[in-house]
Amino acid sequence: MTQPYRSADIRQAFIEYFQSKQHTHVPSASLIPHNDPTLLFTNAGMNQFKDCFLGIDKRDYSRAVSAQKCVRAGGKHNDLDNVGYTARHHTFFEMLGNFSFGDYFKKDAIAFAWEFLTSKDWLGLDADRLYVTVYETDDEAYNHWHDDIGLPAERIIRIGDNKGAPYASDNFWAMGDTGPCGPCSEVFYDHGEDVEGGLPGTPEEDGDRYIEVWNCVFMQFNRQKDGTMDPLPAPSVDTGMGLERISAIIQGVHSNYEIDMFVALIDAAAKLLGIDNQGQASLKVIADHIRAVSFLIADGVIPSNEGRGYVLRRIIRRAVRHGNKLGAQDAFFYQMVAPLIEQMGAAYPQLVEQQAFIESTIEKEESQFAKTLAQGLRLLATELEQLKAGDTLSGDAAFKLYDTYGFPVDLTADIAREHDIIIDEAGFETQMEAQRQRARDAGKFDVDYSSVINTDAATEFLGYEQLQEDKASIIDVYVDGKPTKQINEGEEGILILDHTPFYAEGGGQAGEMGEIRTQTGVFSVQDTKKSGQAIIHHGVVSVGSIHVEQIAEAQVMSSIRAASAKNHSATHLLHAALRQVVGDKVQQKGSLVSSEVLRFDFSCDTPVSPEQINRIEKIVNEQIQANEATRIEHMSIEEAKQKGAMALFGEKYGDTVRVLSMGTHRYQDGIDTPFSIELCGGLHVHRTGDIGIFKITSESGIAAGIRRIEALTGMGALKYIQQGDAQLTQLAGQLKAKRPEIAQRVQNLADKQRELEKQLERLNQKLASSQAANLLDNIQNIAGHDVVIATVKGIDGKGIRPLIDDLKSKLPKAIIVLIGDKDNQLALASAVSKTLTKQIKAGDIIRHLAEQLGGKGGGKPEYAQGGAPATDNLAQVLDDLPNWLESKLAPQDS
Repeated sequence: MTQPYRSADIRQAFIEYFQSKQHTHVPSASLIPHNDPTLLFTNAGMNQFKDCFLGIDKRDYSRAVSAQKCVRAGGKHNDLDNVGYTARHHTFFEMLGNFSFGDYFKKDAIAFAWEFLTSKDWLGLDADRLYVTVYETDDEAYNHWHDDIGLPAERIIRIGDNKGAPYASDNFWAMGDTGPCGPCSEVFYDHGEDVEGGLPGTPEEDGDRYIEVWNCVFMQFNRQKDGTMDPLPAPSVDTGMGLERISAIIQGVHSNYEIDMFVALIDAAAKLLGIDNQGQASLKVIADHIRAVSFLIADGVIPSNEGRGYVLRRIIRRAVRHGNKLGAQDAFFYQMVAPLIEQMGAAYPQLVEQQAFIESTIEKEESQFAKTLAQGLRLLATELEQLKAGDTLSGDAAFKLYDTYGFPVDLTADIAREHDIIIDEAGFETQMEAQRQRARDAGKFDVDYSSVINTDAATEFLGYEQLQEDKASIIDVYVDGKPTKQINEGEEGILILDHTPFYAEGGGQAGEMGEIRTQTGVFSVQDTKKSGQAIIHHGVVSVGSIHVEQIAEAQVMSSIRAASAKNHSATHLLHAALRQVVGDKVQQKGSLVSSEVLRFDFSCDTPVSPEQINRIEKIVNEQIQANEATRIEHMSIEEAKQKGAMALFGEKYGDTVRVLSMGTHRYQDGIDTPFSIELCGGLHVHRTGDIGIFKITSESGIAAGIRRIEALTGMGALKYIQQGDAQLTQLAGQLKAKRPEIAQRVQNLADKQRELEKQLERLNQKLASSQAANLLDNIQNIAGHDVVIATVKGIDGKGIRPLIDDLKSKLPKAIIVLIGDKDNQLALASAVSKTLTKQIKAGDIIRHLAEQLGGKGGGKPEYAQGGAPATDNLAQVLDDLPNWLESKLAPQDS
């Protein structure tokens, strides 16, 4: 073949090479790890095969090859702050990997790596430029490199435990503190003597001369909690090569940002911003970040203030800040999606399919960030107003601007410098380190992989056709994650059967409940899940005891099965109706189906209107009333796509898929098509009429661009409708109105209440004005200044402001402190004349009072407010306040 040069060609060549070595090509998994709570994002090619290495998932292949999209921008795997300033750090990258699950081992893994890297039929790298490392005691790998490949001994480097603990080495890999682990062997490329840097294992190894391009991990041990290394029964191979790194070497450049893919993105960013590409770090940041952002959104992550959404928000805002630094005045980042699709759309068609949604999501976040920046500038101005030339802005304030408003500390420093104010950089760094630690902690998961249920069992699922199985065999019993022969009354545990009618959680549908009975006991099934090819029944023994190898009667709770099936089928009809009413832009972003309720999350820029909700309900109920039989077919994934079948969000599919068709679209030309057609392995009704009734109970936004509909079916929907009907009847009686008149009557009452509230507010203002005159009798002289301190009964926070304003008009050069007392709540307010704010600020007074009274508050130098619960020590606090004010107002000794 022609030697690949472009990044896209190298990716394809890698896949084709390993396919020629009998590896099955497995598409990239989602960036949201599937059923893996140990990861924030998919960060390595092996993540989707973790259960294969643990032995709890059996695939129909023992060799695999993949090009896996990865993100390292949160938790303990966080490269975000380095991106744009180093040659090889990225938030998003592609990992090319080949894997063996108990098939070949070190000899073949090493031979495959060497052939692909050096053969003229593939990458054709100069073999004389390649060095390898092996774990110090791994003589097997060393001998393969030396004897089979013919690598000279001086180009094979042994590296031992160089990280301060046994097996803590650059050449020993572990999945976690426990679980599969083993030595690894890395391949390095020598860029030549003109580049600084030393060999791996030397003090100069961090230079750019020798660059790692390939890593072969040989998983041969299972590390226990006590550190014991148990040999794995089927040693496996996990190898990986970063696409960006190998592309840089093939294309003869030293930085990943100089490869074809990044050059195109950087040039596109420069063109958008109207500047020349002069290698600015900010252009590299934008080019890197658009990849991470677009793929995360395509995989279902939406900007938010927590978890994955918070990381996405940080990445977008970081890119926008760098665009602003280069002169961007308006939203620009969303326009980078199109250039990205030009580079990667062919390999990742989901980018093309979701282009409009990705662009709109980014544009909204850019718009929101622009407003946030403006708020941050106002906050910074307030902070600076309270300081004078030569003062220091606190590290806490600088960090709040950074963390909450996205202000880089250098921007804060530039603005502060204009006021001759410096920043407490040490304090800022303390806060930053605390945040980094929180991020590291959030990325740590205490998972004992050695305790994960590791079973070779396979369970046949019978639940599509039956609720009960009388002759199931109990093949495994677990208590506390460990296999046992027997589980006794009152003990919680897991049963695995050779075949079962219980549906395991999947496709958004909850696992089923019921009972498993034997001659000696009853096991109450509380949940059902999958582990590899096994269906595992979680529960507790309610009577007697249960033994391995007993024959059991497995009975699913029929009422829950029926209700769940109705809700699951209705979810499919809802999805189709949504797309019909709202448009094809609707894409599923998650679902939950239980016996009580169905929940459907979907992408949509605007709320679904009441009129649209009514139309959706009508369409779904029409399909229910048509009472057509549901249709199940099994076909290849490609056939399903050609039929227009949609895939459920977050699910994995094999080569053969189960396709569910429901209802009918009627067309005038006589060619009818299924109303709903989706890939689904879940449980469903036999006819649409079995659903009974469909009723939407709520529609809401759960994140930017993501909406949620909750609905009920069957008896649950009927009960909801009847409750609403009863409430309307009760309301009609209370209003002495007929049902059609209720809405207008309620509107009239609301209008009348608003008018009464306005009248009350006007009366309170008059009362406050009358009290202001009396408060002038309370003027004190403190350190030569007029001060009013008073408690005002029956006034809340809203009413105290006009009272303060009235007093200020009469005492323009005074300090005023008022405490409103209403409904067991204290409203704190203070005003300080502008001429006195250099000596004391209103915000300081309120913070002092709030601290004494157990409340909170603050504000600007001239006016501040707060609140506190009513307290017995109020009188004492106010008696002490004059002395505190005098200490602040009195001239200080020089």
